[in-house]
Amino acid sequence: QVQLVESGGGLVQAGGSLRLSCAASGSISSMNSMGWYRQAPGKQREWVSTIIISTSSTYYTDSVKDRFTVSRDNSKNTVYLQMNSLKREDTAVYYCFARKYSNEYWGLGTQVTVSS
Repeated sequence: QVQLVESGGGLVQAGGSLRLSCAASGSISSMNSMGWYRQAPGKQREWVSTIIISTSSTYYTDSVKDRFTVSRDNSKNTVYLQMNSLKREDTAVYYCFARKYSNEYWGLGTQVTVSS
């Protein structure tokens, strides 16, 4: 019903930046929120950020506040995660999510690797 495709991951040095994209397609009307989780090797999946579609309110986990920014482009049905001042601890597979009514959708993930 809803498909999400992430892109923009890659290898960057500590202190560098990346911008992740999540393109939504399918039955995307009346989306409530979109955002990002991440999962590092050997760790549980961690919530990173959410943007509320109706209000544009944004929320972040403490470890990325002041470094990451979530935004959206409704004309392209896309949500972004701008990641600045990257740290090695940010290395993970980043997953896009979307919520519509009681349903939740996930992308397949994109790898972000931060080197020293």
